[in-house]
Amino acid sequence: MPIVILSGPPGSGKSSLANALMARFPFGLHIPLDDLRAWVVSGIAHPIPIWTDETTRQFTLARQTAAETARHYHAAGFAVAIDDILFPDDARRFFLEPLAGLPVHLIRLLPTVETCLARNAARTNKDFDTALLDDAVREVHVAMTREDAAFTRPPWHCLDTTGQSLDKTVSNLLALVQ
Repeated sequence: MPIVILSGPPGSGKSSLANALMARFPFGLHIPLDDLRAWVVSGIAHPIPIWTDETTRQFTLARQTAAETARHYHAAGFAVAIDDILFPDDARRFFLEPLAGLPVHLIRLLPTVETCLARNAARTNKDFDTALLDDAVREVHVAMTREDAAFTRPPWHCLDTTGQSLDKTVSNLLALVQ
């Protein structure tokens, strides 16, 4: 069973894809990093408007928890998908190294920035005005595009899902991870 790490800007479709992908396995688990971070009920450090040392600490804890949870569920026969906004160095540090020897697949989703913005605006799963993420969508999209060379070599797989249905994207991703 695969462990799939999905990265991409906000609105790139990570959570929707993770849920749909895991539904294709007899036992599938989706670990949204945002949900792990929401476990913090007092003192949560959000990345917007300002990233702080405490934000870094809380993301580190959430990523370590996601990796360990993935390891436990994988050992029990589950396919696992983790969605997070990751760059290559953090993916290596928090997932590839701790999960060495397991079938980890790194996937960058990078539809057009316009697609990400439209998907972000259409979200219904957030308890805040998603327009607050518009600048982050643009900034992360630019940063991920700038790092294209790092994302386009193994172990990364890159998917431009612009104009693709969720079902088509799941089928394409299954072909990569099985």
